[in-house]
Amino acid sequence: MRIAINAHLVAFNKSYRQAGVSKYTELLINNLARLDQADQFFIYVGKGIRPAEFANAPNFHIRASRLPTIRPPVRIGWEQFLAPAVLLRDRLDLLHCPVNVVPLAAPCQTIVTIHDLGFMRYPERYRTAKRRYLRAATTLSAHRAAHIITDAESGRQEIIELLGVRPEKVSAVPLGVDTQFKPLEPNQVEAFRQEKQLPKRFVLYIGTLEPRKNLPLLLRGFARLQHENPNAVEGVELVLGGAKGWLYDDIFRLVRELELEPITRFPGYVNEEELPLWYNSAECFVYPSVYEGFGLPPLEAMACGCPVITSNTSSLPEVVGEAGLTVSPEDETGLSKALACLLTDSTERTRRWELGLKQAQKFTWEETARRTLEIYRRVVQ
Repeated sequence: MRIAINAHLVAFNKSYRQAGVSKYTELLINNLARLDQADQFFIYVGKGIRPAEFANAPNFHIRASRLPTIRPPVRIGWEQFLAPAVLLRDRLDLLHCPVNVVPLAAPCQTIVTIHDLGFMRYPERYRTAKRRYLRAATTLSAHRAAHIITDAESGRQEIIELLGVRPEKVSAVPLGVDTQFKPLEPNQVEAFRQEKQLPKRFVLYIGTLEPRKNLPLLLRGFARLQHENPNAVEGVELVLGGAKGWLYDDIFRLVRELELEPITRFPGYVNEEELPLWYNSAECFVYPSVYEGFGLPPLEAMACGCPVITSNTSSLPEVVGEAGLTVSPEDETGLSKALACLLTDSTERTRRWELGLKQAQKFTWEETARRTLEIYRRVVQ
């Protein structure tokens, strides 16, 4: 087979663009390169420097555009107007577009990954122009594509319901957790804690700073616990890691209003290489997102032995299973109680640590790549 993957959204710069769909595309490609040495793969990317290990296999061919496709208008133009000619040139059997949209005039079979339909479920959390584009382009692409991949069964049911496609046309392929995420030696963790001047105990969040991630719930829940049971949070700080996405000013304003500034840190974008150290250093990890197509951070935290509190909506219960404490994304009291449980009960923390490690072992990128490759072959044949 001659297969192409549109990787124009893969970013190796240290910003919020390197998270989420960029990481999914990168790790899928790298694991396909380890798994499949027979088929020919063409990886379409934008300008910029790429690490040597990216798509590093003899049968993987990088096709780099000279255009700055990291900019959305340029990327959209490439996808819809330039891509059809490129696909013809490379004589492809199949094109996989890992983020919502396929070229509508593609001269070959197409597969699209739709990670979530948040722009339809929670339109108020998206800028108007982006929401309208995503709704129109995703709907057209879903009906144009030969097959749709999504990250979880909850997303599969949502795509069937909201986009009106046949159930047999949609497959749920869970994501994996990279092997770097694991429990680390205590002396290594302590050295990192001292290097970063981290407190002995802290509650960790890592993700883009944006409305969908629902950080105000964490801030209010922590402030409530601080007021109602100050002993539970004595010496505990908040570390909110991640690059700024959009509409993030309310987060900083709320920190000031709740008088949490002295105990709240914003380290900014967290290097991928350091992520396991952050998870290993934390008392617990809180991910109160309103909606996720999958939610890699809770899975990564569990793989590192860090107990997790997350929302009981969308795909998140599928990811954490029985290992995570789940609360409603609107339940300030529930989050406060979950925090108190993990911060004061060492037996419960140990139990969640063990359950989390077992749950994380169910998800591997090798399996994600294998199941994706099966869909490629089924569509082409």
